Amino acid sequence: MTILRLIILTLAVYFIIPANGVAQTAHRKPPKNVILCISDGWSQNHILAANYFLNGKAEAQAYESFPLRLFMSTYPAKLKDGEDLKQFATGYDPARAWSDADYPRKGATCSAAAATAMACGQKTVNGAIGMDIHGKPLPNLTEMAEALGKATGVVTSVPISHATPAGFVAHNVHRNNYDQIARDMLLDSRVDVIMGCGHPQYGKGGETLSVTDNYKYVGGKETWEDLLAGRTEFRTAAPSGNNQVLDANGDGTPDPWSLVQDREGFLRLASGPAPTRVLGLAPVASTLQQDRPGDGKAPAFAAPFIVGMPTLREMTLAALNVLDGDPEGFFLMVEGGAIDWASHDNQSGRMIEEMDDFNRTVDALIEWVEVHSSWEETLLIVTGDHECGYLTGPVQQEGFNVKLPVLNHGQGTMPGMQWNHDNHTNQLIPLFARGAGSERALLFADEVDPVRGKYLNNTEIAQWINILWGTR
Repeated sequence: MTILRLIILTLAVYFIIPANGVAQTAHRKPPKNVILCISDGWSQNHILAANYFLNGKAEAQAYESFPLRLFMSTYPAKLKDGEDLKQFATGYDPARAWSDADYPRKGATCSAAAATAMACGQKTVNGAIGMDIHGKPLPNLTEMAEALGKATGVVTSVPISHATPAGFVAHNVHRNNYDQIARDMLLDSRVDVIMGCGHPQYGKGGETLSVTDNYKYVGGKETWEDLLAGRTEFRTAAPSGNNQVLDANGDGTPDPWSLVQDREGFLRLASGPAPTRVLGLAPVASTLQQDRPGDGKAPAFAAPFIVGMPTLREMTLAALNVLDGDPEGFFLMVEGGAIDWASHDNQSGRMIEEMDDFNRTVDALIEWVEVHSSWEETLLIVTGDHECGYLTGPVQQEGFNVKLPVLNHGQGTMPGMQWNHDNHTNQLIPLFARGAGSERALLFADEVDPVRGKYLNNTEIAQWINILWGTR
C-alpha cells in the first residue's frame, strides 16, 4: 500500500465525504475489543464440506450471515535472492487462477508469512515470523494493543509456538526455531494469554509419556522446569543489557504465568476471578484431536476422540474470562490450526471435525459479544491464512475443474470432495466481519476477482485494525 493511499484511508475512517464534497466528522469510536479468528488452511470448499456434513445445507454458519463478506489474497513476498522465481507466482492473478488449473499450486504462502502479514501489515518471505524481508522485526497487533493498554491473547488448537500464534507475538528469522520462539513468547512478550498444545509430557493421543525429551514447543527444558516449579517471574534483557523483571501490564509489579494443564482447569477458568496471565497447555503433544491415533481417513466423528481433552471453544471461553477484565479492552487471536494439518494429510473426515470445533468457537464468541459486550464496541473478524489441499468437488476424468464445488450428499454423509494437492495454494479465501468498524474493510477491498468478487490483501487486516485504533 502506498503512503498516499494509507493517508486517504485513514482520513476516510474519521470523515464522511458527502456528494457536495464537504467533509463531516464521523464521530466513530475505535473498537474496544478486537477478536480475529483464523481457520488455518480453509477455503470456500472447506466451509461447504463442513456445512453439508453437519447441517445438510450451505450457508449454515452464523458468520456467513455477517454484514461484511469478502475474499482475501494470501501470497507472500517475493522469494529471497538466489532462489528460482520463474517457477513461482509473485502475487495473485485473478484470470489465471480460474483458467489455469495448475496456477494455484504456485507461489503459495506458508503460515508464518501469512500470520506476519495479518499481524504486522507487511508481506514477508515464507518462514519468517514477525520479520520483514530483510530480517528486521516488525511491530505486530498484540504489541500495538499492549501500547494502548489493552490485554492480549492467542489461542490455538496446535502447539503454542507454531507459525500462526507465533506470528502475532514473536519475532524470529524462521518458524522452525520453536524453542527460541516459545521463549520469546513466554519470556519477552507482554501477552497475557497463551493457550494451545505442545505439552512435553504427553503424546499425540493424550497419553502420559514415561520419558520426556521434547521441550521445543515450550522453550526448552529449563523454561519448562521453571514453569512447573512456579518460577514464573521471568526476566528479560532490557535494551541496556540489564535484566529486568518483566511487567506485562505496566502496573509496576511482576506478572507471573499461571499454568493450566487439563480440561478441568480450562473449564474452571471460564468463569469467576481469573489470574492476570495464563499459559494454558492442553495435555497433548501436537493437536487437540486431529493427530490422535486411529484411522485418519475415516469419515468425520467415526474414530474415537481423546477423552478429557479441552476443545478450542472451551479454551477460548477461558481466555475471554482472563482478558475481558481490562477496562481498555483486548485483542484476541483464535486459530483453528489443525484444519490445516488435516488438509495437508487429505483427511476429509478430520478436516470436517476441526471445522466443527472452529465453527462452534465462533458461535461462542458471537454469544459472548451479545451477552457480555456489544457489536458497538467489539469487532469480530473470521477468516483464514491460506487454502490447503486444493479442495474441490469430485471429478471422474483426468484433471479437475478449479470451479467445481464440493457436493452435498446430505447431513451426516460425507460430501463429494476431492483433494488435488497436499500443500498450500495461492487461492482467495473467505473473510467475514461484524461489529465496530467492520464496514471499513470495504475501503481496502479495491481488487476484483471474476468469480469471488471484491477482495482485499492479507496485509490489510493489520492496516484496517491499526487505522481503527489510531495506531497508524
